[in-house]
Amino acid sequence: MNIALWIVAGVFGIAYVAGGIVKLTMSYEKYAAKLGWPGDFTPGNVRFMGVVEVLGGIGLVLPGLVDVAPILVPIAASCMALYMAGAITERLRRGEYKELLGDLLFLAAMVFIAWGRFAIEPF
Repeated sequence: MNIALWIVAGVFGIAYVAGGIVKLTMSYEKYAAKLGWPGDFTPGNVRFMGVVEVLGGIGLVLPGLVDVAPILVPIAASCMALYMAGAITERLRRGEYKELLGDLLFLAAMVFIAWGRFAIEPF
């Protein structure tokens, strides 16, 4: 179980960091034209989402890796699960049902990590 938790945290941590970096570095206009949904938010909100994703992705792996405050791993996973619940709400509001599957996958992965690191295989 420990190996599965590490793999899921690593894969999704990298995905969050990569997505966050894109939100932080790509121009708002280009990003909104490419995806559509950012047009519902201010440029500052999209940048803040990028910061949340980078910090959340780092929080899924780094505390456990360096063994400094490893309780932050399930806390980060719980926070990212709430973040994904918000993303799912936005997808439903916009009627983007095809993209919803990816968000549900991320939500399930975050719940798995939080449950696994809080209850089943804590550090």
